[in-house]
Amino acid sequence: MDWSMPLTGWMDPKMSAGDSDESLVERSRHGDLGAFEQLFDKHRLMVYRFVYQMVRNRDDADDLTMEVFVRAHQNLDKYRDEAKFTTWLLRIASNLVTDRARMSTRRTNLEQKEAGGALTWMTVGEHEDPVQNLEGDRRIQVLKKALMALPEHHRAMIVLRDIEEREYQEIASMYNCSVGGAKLRVLRARRALRDRVIPLLGDPA
Repeated sequence: MDWSMPLTGWMDPKMSAGDSDESLVERSRHGDLGAFEQLFDKHRLMVYRFVYQMVRNRDDADDLTMEVFVRAHQNLDKYRDEAKFTTWLLRIASNLVTDRARMSTRRTNLEQKEAGGALTWMTVGEHEDPVQNLEGDRRIQVLKKALMALPEHHRAMIVLRDIEEREYQEIASMYNCSVGGAKLRVLRARRALRDRVIPLLGDPA
């Protein structure tokens, strides 16, 4: 399946047509990962189309679409049923697109200043990036420690996709989910790994 191309009318065959958004949201709030993956499969195309119309770049639209659903999953407790779930998703998407544009503008301004020497103090001497300065063995140990601290379901996704380099289709078959669902699981696992790595960077143990 080509993840970058919009999928007209596609829906996971395992998805029940009778599952309402409200029912799936409620199940997701109670830890049902499969229910949230159904919401993802059900509304991914709608979100992708909206985001693509805003950014006009397939790769950026792909990244932002995934980010929308990660944010939605993280904030399900803040969703109120007064608004349709799709309306809430599009509000998240709109905010992310706005944030992306603002960050892009800020990055361009910083690059222009750096070109003129204004940010030299940030890139030399005592201010070098601590991650870049870590020795190879140290980086490996930090990653191993962070990986082992992950819950088993996140660790499995990192091992399968990033270490063993398994295809998403194979991961989907292993976990009886859609390819999109497999990608969502891997993305959540990578986020969890990143959150574990950051505190360890300053820990020499």
